[in-house]
Amino acid sequence: STLDLSITEMECKDHLGQLSIKQLMDEPKSIRKTKIICTMGPSCSTPETLEEMLEKGMNIARFNMSHGDHKSHGVQLKKLKEALKKKPNIYCPVLLDTKGPEVRTGFLVDHKPIDIKKDQELILTTDYEFVGTPEKLAISYENMPKLVKPGDRILVADGSLVLKVKEAKDDLIYTTAMGDARIGERKNVNLPGIDVDLPTITEKDEDDILNFGLKSGIDIIAASFVRCADDIEVIRDLLGPRGANIKIIAKIENHQGLNNYDEILKAADGIMVARGDLGTEITSEKVFLCQKWMIEKANIAGKPVITATQMLESMVKNPNPTRAEASDVANAVLDGTDCVMLSGETAGGQFPIQAVSIMNRVCLEAEKCINYRNQLTWLRSNEVSTDIMREAVCSSAVQTALDIKADLIICLTEHGNCARKVAKYRPLQPILACSINTWAVRQMNLSRGIIGMKIPSFQGTDNLLKKLIRAAKELSLCKQGHTVVVIHGTNELTPGMSNL
Repeated sequence: STLDLSITEMECKDHLGQLSIKQLMDEPKSIRKTKIICTMGPSCSTPETLEEMLEKGMNIARFNMSHGDHKSHGVQLKKLKEALKKKPNIYCPVLLDTKGPEVRTGFLVDHKPIDIKKDQELILTTDYEFVGTPEKLAISYENMPKLVKPGDRILVADGSLVLKVKEAKDDLIYTTAMGDARIGERKNVNLPGIDVDLPTITEKDEDDILNFGLKSGIDIIAASFVRCADDIEVIRDLLGPRGANIKIIAKIENHQGLNNYDEILKAADGIMVARGDLGTEITSEKVFLCQKWMIEKANIAGKPVITATQMLESMVKNPNPTRAEASDVANAVLDGTDCVMLSGETAGGQFPIQAVSIMNRVCLEAEKCINYRNQLTWLRSNEVSTDIMREAVCSSAVQTALDIKADLIICLTEHGNCARKVAKYRPLQPILACSINTWAVRQMNLSRGIIGMKIPSFQGTDNLLKKLIRAAKELSLCKQGHTVVVIHGTNELTPGMSNL
């Protein structure tokens, strides 16, 4: 949609209550800044569907390695590339989401679900060959009896069955069921508050990264169950020189990740607030607090942050979300998230295109309620970076664009670092980030407000800018006679040496 900077009337308001009902009900006319991640799956397995999802607002394609195999993911990736060929101005990065370490129950007699009754005793055994019954289940984690103690809780099947530990010895754990439940085989198991010593990168993850990710040219890795900064370094070592440019997103899913969040944030290229497993580790009423806390810290650090899990969950089966789901998406945008994520809604849901379309509209509505001037002032006052020059120049560019009511910020950036630093300060204007590296253009889609564009060279800056402004006008990013702000970053990888 064409840019309409009449929205500046709204961003000057100190409080939402100062807006008229007409302003609230008007259709947003600005360009969406929050990015949408869509999970690939059977529901979006044709180039035609993917093409339409790209038109409706899909920015990043997520490949969930917990499901499918390399062959099926390869077929899906091929379909995505076919769709992108018809959209030459759209750059859609590929995100590989690792399965990560997991604990599961074993198989059941006749492969049929079992019924567990409240207050009954249920024994867990680490003998994974044992075929489960209503009285005894196998678990895949050999060390579990050594870690749990009387009174601890064990959650099975996303918490549908809660077990209270009575005693643990040898390879057995004696528990009491806290409620009725029907359980199928091979269900996930969570241990709230217990430091699990499983490796963050499993053999499967290593195979997925090396034999699918690197070979397929992925752009981003979302690492499941990151618990400390060393987990990020393990992945970097695994990627080696071939994967040196791949961005690593740390998924925070348990109390260990929360406790070590500051060091993880420093080591990772971004954060995913993975509310599904996190919601089994901490109480439900604490999830929203942790979400806001993680997003705020990531915003101050200038690292992209993704909010995920059950955002429009009802749209797996329904053409419209619940009011609570729409509010959840909007609140994540107001919290400061860079990306919102669709999981089952696009992977296996009945309405993948509608889910993307509605996510797009909700983000737009939320963004028109943001006071960009106040947000910039807050971010500048909370600056913690040691790269003072780059921070000062990038934040000043955003301040200038706001003060002179510019249509657009154009950023020339080799690796994307300069553009991400501008995006950190959350400008009202879109950021047209131009790079000679295609991988950098794609990866910049992680950051709020950035529109990536590939350019052949940085040579001849004056002529290059004329071409870029012409292209921006064709994309309705700016208008004839209006102002744009230009910022150019080189030598970006050396702190304090950026020529801005």
